[in-house]
Amino acid sequence: MADQNDILTGYEAAPGPRDIEAKIGLATAKRVLWVAPPVILIALLWRGGAGAVAAALGVAVVAGNFVLAGFVLSKAAAISLKLYHAAALGGFFLRLALIMLVMLLIAQVVDVDRLAMGISAVVSYLVLLSWETVAVARGETKELEWS
Repeated sequence: MADQNDILTGYEAAPGPRDIEAKIGLATAKRVLWVAPPVILIALLWRGGAGAVAAALGVAVVAGNFVLAGFVLSKAAAISLKLYHAAALGGFFLRLALIMLVMLLIAQVVDVDRLAMGISAVVSYLVLLSWETVAVARGETKELEWS
């Protein structure tokens, strides 16, 4: 028997776990291999070695955030559509707060260039998010089809 989502979309759910959101999170995190080098190089030229280390930390925190977001959304989607929507909206704000808290914790534990870390995190977050959005919109992620 089809559930309400199947009736609304016209498609029946594929059997077995799909974890599409987790795959998207991992795919986005993998793009860090392309985004991190220029961000770190710019930080190195702008703020020196300490800036480069801080930029690497900022980019790593953002990559981890995308992976976490994907897994949380996948697990929520497996439970219910309402939980998925709540995880998507509320989770966005919680993950942004988590980025901030992790970066503040890093800054408290390690003497790090906060400006370079913060700017690299914001830039890498926006670049990775935009890149993944364009890739999905263009259909470059065919392995993630829902049907």
